[in-house]
Amino acid sequence: MATKTVVGEAQQVKIAIDLIEMGARLQLLQEETSLSRERLLRLYKEIKEESPSKGMLPYSTDWFMSWQPNIHSSLFVDIYRFLVQNAGIDGVQALITAYRLYLDQVQGIEGAEPVLSITRAWFMMRFFNAGMLQLVPCKECGGHFVSHADDLHRNYVCGICYPPARAGKTRVAKQTAIAAAQAA
Repeated sequence: MATKTVVGEAQQVKIAIDLIEMGARLQLLQEETSLSRERLLRLYKEIKEESPSKGMLPYSTDWFMSWQPNIHSSLFVDIYRFLVQNAGIDGVQALITAYRLYLDQVQGIEGAEPVLSITRAWFMMRFFNAGMLQLVPCKECGGHFVSHADDLHRNYVCGICYPPARAGKTRVAKQTAIAAAQAA
């Protein structure tokens, strides 16, 4: 029986380490592990070599609705749901695995950077579980995108099919264009 407790605690430490390495906030660690706050603080300081950030967590569904966050959030949710339905994992393990796969996908796109943090991904899944967010199909491409649960969705068109006028006008895109022009 004592071995099970040790294995359980070792698994909790592994989960905490994975989440810390991904940039999780302390509140997320406290919710998803059974480790004490003091133990989590020591782990965090040992891994990140700094104290965890303080302050309130981002608690709003609106962040997920703007153009770029919506695309990244929708990608993450699709990965997460695929894992839950097909890989037999759920909870924090699905969160960790889905976030790693999300990062792999984003890093595979030249010039792209992750928009979604592990903490926002965790909150988003809580919003889905609470019925505050849902996936809706785009009438143009058929992809599924994050939307408020109480919005009208009949003629929904995603931000990929109909991007806003300033889409792609980021600082990174501007710097890339300048560097390409200078190289030519």
